[in-house]
Amino acid sequence: MFYCFARVLPRSRRIASTLGCCFLASAFSAAALLAAEGDSAPGIVRIEEDWELQVAIPDPDSDAPQISVVFAPTANVDWAYAEFDVNHHSQPGFIPGGLQLQVWSGGVPIIANNDPDGGIISQPEERVRWTQSMSLKDGVLTFAVERGTSTTWGSFGGDGKLTIRTAAPLTDLNGYDTAVSLRNSGVGYAANRVKVLKIVAVRRYTADGRVLTTDEDQICFEHD
Repeated sequence: MFYCFARVLPRSRRIASTLGCCFLASAFSAAALLAAEGDSAPGIVRIEEDWELQVAIPDPDSDAPQISVVFAPTANVDWAYAEFDVNHHSQPGFIPGGLQLQVWSGGVPIIANNDPDGGIISQPEERVRWTQSMSLKDGVLTFAVERGTSTTWGSFGGDGKLTIRTAAPLTDLNGYDTAVSLRNSGVGYAANRVKVLKIVAVRRYTADGRVLTTDEDQICFEHD
């Protein structure tokens, strides 16, 4: 059975390719990227967000709940961002369960990367934790999900899994804004089955080796 998923951002119904491991994706629009980058001073080359999902009572028969988390290298998500889907795949079509990382540009999905474990959340009170990152080096932007832990999928991410690399004419990640992640992420289906979805820490790595850390809970969704 297909369950309608309320998207946080506009979506295209087609995807260019779906891969099970990490490859170089199509380049973003250079003009759009340079316009989004603005006049930020160079410095930040890597961003890490630590996320936590606390489930209440899931319903595996209806693949509930379904979560999507967006992260972007600049504050303009109209041109490019990554999305991490939890407990479902949305590209190129809906599949219940599992984990999927996607990269979008100009409102169009350009690549998706699936974790090989397609399990469906079924354990009450389950907690899913992961780190999602962006890093920039030599004109290549890498999106990744790392250090994931859960009852359903065990350890996930890292070692090239749930990783996508794409060419991007950026000089730094100074345009990143945590508020963009919080504003564009959420529970797309069965929000009543989620206790909380939150960022617990953010780390910004600079080109000269410094690490700037925000170590506090930032709530994306919380059930009353």
